[in-house]
Amino acid sequence: MRHTGRAMRNVLLSLVIIAGLALAALWSLGRGAGGEIDGVRVAPTGDARATLLVEAVAEAQAEQVTAMGAPANRQILFGDLHVHTTLSSDAFMLNLPMLGGAGAMTPADACDFARHCAALDFWSINDHANSLYPEDWKNTVDAIRACDERAGDPSNPDTVAFLGWEWTQAGLTADTHYGHKNVVLAHTDDARIPARPISAKANPLFLERASPLLRGALGLLDGRFLDLSRRIIEQTGAPVCEEGHVRELPNDCMEVAATPPELFRKLDEWGHDALVIPHGTAWGIYTPPDSSWDKQLAGAMHDPERQTMLEVYSGHGDSEVYRDWRPFERDESGAVVCPEERPGYLPACRQAARIVRERCLAEDLPEEECAEREAVAQQHAIEAGTVYVNTIENGTSSDWLDAGQCRDCRQPSFSYVPTGSAQYIAALGNFDDDPEAPRRFRMGFMASSDNHSARGGTGYKELRSMTDGALDHPERASALGNAIRKSGVDPDGPKPAQSRTASPGELSPLTALADVERTSSFQYTGGLVAVHAEARDRGSIWAALEQNAVYGTSGPRILLWFDLLTETGAKPMGSEVVVESSPTFRVRAAGSFEQRPGCPDVTANSLGASEVERLCLGECYHPGDRRRPIDRIELVRIRPQAFEGEEIGGLIDDPWRVIDCPRGGEGCVATFSDPDFVDSGRDAVYYARVFETAKPTVNASPLGCERDLEGRCLGVSICPDGDECLRPDEPRAWSSPIYVDHPKARRSR
Repeated sequence: MRHTGRAMRNVLLSLVIIAGLALAALWSLGRGAGGEIDGVRVAPTGDARATLLVEAVAEAQAEQVTAMGAPANRQILFGDLHVHTTLSSDAFMLNLPMLGGAGAMTPADACDFARHCAALDFWSINDHANSLYPEDWKNTVDAIRACDERAGDPSNPDTVAFLGWEWTQAGLTADTHYGHKNVVLAHTDDARIPARPISAKANPLFLERASPLLRGALGLLDGRFLDLSRRIIEQTGAPVCEEGHVRELPNDCMEVAATPPELFRKLDEWGHDALVIPHGTAWGIYTPPDSSWDKQLAGAMHDPERQTMLEVYSGHGDSEVYRDWRPFERDESGAVVCPEERPGYLPACRQAARIVRERCLAEDLPEEECAEREAVAQQHAIEAGTVYVNTIENGTSSDWLDAGQCRDCRQPSFSYVPTGSAQYIAALGNFDDDPEAPRRFRMGFMASSDNHSARGGTGYKELRSMTDGALDHPERASALGNAIRKSGVDPDGPKPAQSRTASPGELSPLTALADVERTSSFQYTGGLVAVHAEARDRGSIWAALEQNAVYGTSGPRILLWFDLLTETGAKPMGSEVVVESSPTFRVRAAGSFEQRPGCPDVTANSLGASEVERLCLGECYHPGDRRRPIDRIELVRIRPQAFEGEEIGGLIDDPWRVIDCPRGGEGCVATFSDPDFVDSGRDAVYYARVFETAKPTVNASPLGCERDLEGRCLGVSICPDGDECLRPDEPRAWSSPIYVDHPKARRSR
């Protein structure tokens, strides 16, 4: 017995030692042992892009310019001004290998991808400022400089890399929400860049406040959590900057501007050349459904010298078109009510009520009780705003169908918010200062990718693996979202199970993962911004951006010219002109080149075969010698508000004109006038929207709805296993508007 007891004690002691060692190992892992910090490697892998590739593109464009009689004094260059790396916290999460992501994707990777995979003429880095600690910013600056050093002759570089960040703001209410804005800087030298990026809020990194034991355990599931732990230990803890002039603040603090006026003021205090580009303005995943851009035209909310462009399209969808439906309405007493379903829109509150009613009736409960539950569910969905999906326990994509989505939009943003659309913004007037001279937004239209894996300009080919929705394991992300929702974010705890609803309120943004299957169906390969520039160098590209000599595409490199013809010469897109007679316009467009499979041989020589596979996924921008046909050109006319409260829908003519194009692939040219302009006595905004013929496109049919004759979604089929989600869609381009002012109408920008 004595020997047995001793043996038991030895076993227990061994178990205690093993457990202690295991806890110590987990603690060490959670403190960053074995991890690496993203962004430390600043030098790109590849050399400059082969000169013959750059010259071949320029020569092909020059031939098309000559054939169409287009202006030859400027060349069209393509870029991406919205690229994230895994220094952005959300990009880190999206790229977790356990979710099927790519792992670490750094600023150096972004340079290599832009140069060799996408063959971009220019690009910018725009990681979320609230994720960037002082060392991250230093590494980012060094990486952009290293990218430019590899570009060759500065007067004729293969790619120009711009420095920037994203000011990421999301208010919980319509009154406190201003949205996301990219800040892009003209220069990269210390004397002409801010010492710190400016964020909207100093958020801690994901799991920054978690126990090292938890982080260590997660590191065993996915080694990327070890990298996160090391970053948390080594880089976090920078204090928030105190109030004061930006040039008097220390470099090792995190600078915050909570509102647009504060952001503009701080940029003015720095005094450097910078552009501010709003994006995702109609994207409802973070925008309160009743939010509107009206408030951002008041006073210092808008800086017309810096905020000169608007991103109308990205890998997160289209934000162009206006619709007159709303997610909820108010009755005569001012109470919030849920609107009826319409052919183009199913309100989420209506579907929440339907889900609960069907479940209740399936349990054979009394009609009165089901009606009560239905009303509660409807109200909860309204109160929950952007996270309405979390108000229904165990709700699935099949339950929610296409609730909250724009049914008749092309590649729309998820949970579309019409009062943030580009058309709505262009139609607005602010009459606070002078009722006869309203303030207006006059922004150019551009597009970019908003890619979160350091892959700018991904739209050259339709590869689902390059979208932000390409999770190999969406069920794991969904389970993570549900776990987060049930982990205590609701202080009152979940509602009783029989109610089939969860409590609304201030939920974690990560609860959006619970709807990841639907949101991933609204992720696209991403857009491009094009500039009409005098040359390829940094200064020429920046000048074109400042002049709004820009347009956007849904990814393909469509060539587009849009001009107002006057007695003194053509005024290009982005112009503001006063005319006394009927304005006459000319539009020219030529399709993008069909793409060959794979990559040019010289790309592997420059970048290396292994990097071509890892970074480019074996597919690069690889144009053939045949241009795709332009199917048609649509012209849109907007007559901005002439008095306060003027109804927006009646001011937008979309389409106003439709021009059918020859199918030979040689391009399309048309001239047209507006005979109503003079008699209208109103200012007008005109822009062109160009369509190529249809081709297979990722998520061209979000959710894969089976619809009835009235357009209602009867069931969803979200990218079945092995399906690349390719459906026919027409690639398109949007010109910047031409703002034509009437001599009898007073105006103020």
